[in-house]
Amino acid sequence: MRYLIPAFLCFGLLLTGCENSSDSSTVLDEDTRAWWDLTTELSSDEMEGRDTGSPGFVKAAEVVAKAFAEAGLQPLGDQGSWFQEVAMEETEITQASVTVGGRELRFLYDVYASPGNVTESVEAPMIYCGYCDSASLGEVKNKLVICHGTRKEGLPSDADRIKTLTEAGALGMILIADPGFTVEPPRWPFAYSRSVSLAGSTPTPPSLLNFRLNADALGKVLEGSGQNANELIDLGSQGNPLPTFELTDSFKASFTTMQRTLNSPNILALLPGTDPALANQAIVLTAHLDGYGYGEPVDGDSLYNGTLDDAAYVALIVQLAKRQNGEGFKRPLIFAIVTGEEKGLLGSRYLVQNLPVPKEHIAANINLDQLRPIFPLNLMTVHALDETTLGDDAAAVAASMQIKVQNDPEPERGLIRRSDHWNFIQAGIPAINFVFGFEPGSESERIYRQWYREGYHTPKDDLQQKIDWEAAAKFNQFFYGLVERVASSAQAPAWKPGSKLRPEVPAN
Repeated sequence: MRYLIPAFLCFGLLLTGCENSSDSSTVLDEDTRAWWDLTTELSSDEMEGRDTGSPGFVKAAEVVAKAFAEAGLQPLGDQGSWFQEVAMEETEITQASVTVGGRELRFLYDVYASPGNVTESVEAPMIYCGYCDSASLGEVKNKLVICHGTRKEGLPSDADRIKTLTEAGALGMILIADPGFTVEPPRWPFAYSRSVSLAGSTPTPPSLLNFRLNADALGKVLEGSGQNANELIDLGSQGNPLPTFELTDSFKASFTTMQRTLNSPNILALLPGTDPALANQAIVLTAHLDGYGYGEPVDGDSLYNGTLDDAAYVALIVQLAKRQNGEGFKRPLIFAIVTGEEKGLLGSRYLVQNLPVPKEHIAANINLDQLRPIFPLNLMTVHALDETTLGDDAAAVAASMQIKVQNDPEPERGLIRRSDHWNFIQAGIPAINFVFGFEPGSESERIYRQWYREGYHTPKDDLQQKIDWEAAAKFNQFFYGLVERVASSAQAPAWKPGSKLRPEVPAN
């Protein structure tokens, strides 16, 4: 293979000059420098965080389309363009007032709600019911029920809680975001409250009002109740038994919402294959261009640049196109830079429903998201590793680079369902996605956990964060090698017998 070992200028070292991304141009090999230069452009302040449908997103999409043209790709969008327009409908909470017994809860900081899960105003009594399993419910009819949102095995899931409360006639749920879920701690503040759907779709109405409560604000809610909020949070975080009790204070909230229609494009391009016999076995490469845009400030910064999530991996797909410079592999490559991932995987859902070629001509999807090149790459989580032959391909390329692969060690996070490959899997198309792995208790784990506490979906995911350049470049080379292997193999990617993810084919 051509793409396995790069000639790093600082390979094996993270020099002082490599610590900040702004220094990368003086220390990186040519390919990695070109990748980071485009990452820098796509996640600069000028792009305003690339919020779905925003002027910044459109500007970034034009940069990507221009780069595809310069790389010798063919446009595959609407009417011969680079763009597949995706119409969406958005509802945003623009103003919120939330109080408990007259005490203010700061919206987005102490309490959160999606506009799709609330009404214009609500006033109701409250009851605390521990984990909200059926055995711990008191009289909940027409009340807002406070539940500790643990994800521990043997305790109710969110779906279990909603089902139990709905059947019991509760008005809604106030879910305490569990600080004990340390694999991905709750993130506060939320950037904003927006609900977005594809135009023409009919979202399922919620069975309950649904609020999310910052654990640090439980004391405000329970003030005067005689209950110790800190003790309850401690017990809940450990999965220990919790009490059930009524609250004397009422919950009161009002919301102002705004609706608008959005048009935000996917960017689609084609690199034709060289083998006519494989022309109907296209490999789709995806990454999402959208980010959060402007939102609630963190440490005074309100711009969510989205450098690693996911500008860097849009840039990597573009860099692959530039490396090929119009030279195809045996199979065609479809380059799909999608919109609306952060709003619910909307761009990829629309793409799968409106493919530019017949669905049966799509052999596989390789998705780039959830990648954090901030510590050494010696271990890699591969989503759907054992489900399709793509996992075998990934394992083979990784082994040639001394990278071990593993299944997701934290399935409770649901990462496999949280990026664009999931829509391809649901459509029956073999797909794969990657996460930098780490050994439990290692320094790499510490760095990873810290990023999810401080960087994930915050303004700190920007160009100033520390990058492990060797790890970043190593993954880039892995990606190039994987694409070449999959696109040039004699056998098309396929589901493995007994796959648990492959959708069942309806009987004739």
